[in-house]
Amino acid sequence: MTDQSSDQLPELPKGAKGAGVTRMILNAASGAIPLAGGILSAAASAWSERDQAKINDFLHHMMEMLAAEMREKEKTILEITARIDMQDEKISERIKSPAYQALLRKAFRDWAGTESEEKRIFIRNILTNAAASTMASDDVVKLFLEWIKDYSELHFAVIGAIYNSAGITRGGVWRKLGRQPVREDSSDADLFRLIFRDLSTGGIARQHRETDYSGQFLAKRKAQPAPKGSVKVMKSAFDEEEQYELTALGDQFIHYAMTDLPLKIEYDAPEAAQ
Repeated sequence: MTDQSSDQLPELPKGAKGAGVTRMILNAASGAIPLAGGILSAAASAWSERDQAKINDFLHHMMEMLAAEMREKEKTILEITARIDMQDEKISERIKSPAYQALLRKAFRDWAGTESEEKRIFIRNILTNAAASTMASDDVVKLFLEWIKDYSELHFAVIGAIYNSAGITRGGVWRKLGRQPVREDSSDADLFRLIFRDLSTGGIARQHRETDYSGQFLAKRKAQPAPKGSVKVMKSAFDEEEQYELTALGDQFIHYAMTDLPLKIEYDAPEAAQ
């Protein structure tokens, strides 16, 4: 399979005639997409002839972006199929099921949130593992896809650090990420607090809790009051006391998003193919 270059994109019209063609396309769009088309049609009537070169250049870049997105999706689909055992009857039926097709549609509909190669690989792994495993329900898998869209790569680095060292403190995570010490009132410290707040409210990570034999969480012991005369300060963004662990959802996310199934068939990436 060859990689389609930007040279193969359709040429946009140039010059005065091109201006008319562009306006015609925008006017035609107003019938297909009333709201957006109406806005574009109004903008087209305001454009001068000299604006058309800039507009055509903008549209050409948009087309290049869409073509690149299609190549990413194509590459992802090929990588998924290369990792799935199509001889397995259950997997074959699973792939053809409406439920799995819904997962594919959601992943590709939300593709704009896959702004890096790392996130693209997470999406690929989730869809591959969702085809080959029933560990998580489809509702949970959809939540994983939402996380890919909503969270940053730094969020996922923190998740990985907690997973590899359950019971780690915030300060321990910061050092494990290879970060240098910063002030408590710095933007980096604020961002680190925000990430832990996101992961906690999102149900991905939590402070370590003791459980009884049936898995019920035990109430925390009340903290001892500070000695009289001591100066109270806010808890550090890099606290060394409270320990963190992943929730059951967080553990499953690691399995689905960060576990790459081995190749079942030989696969040549499009950019490496001739």
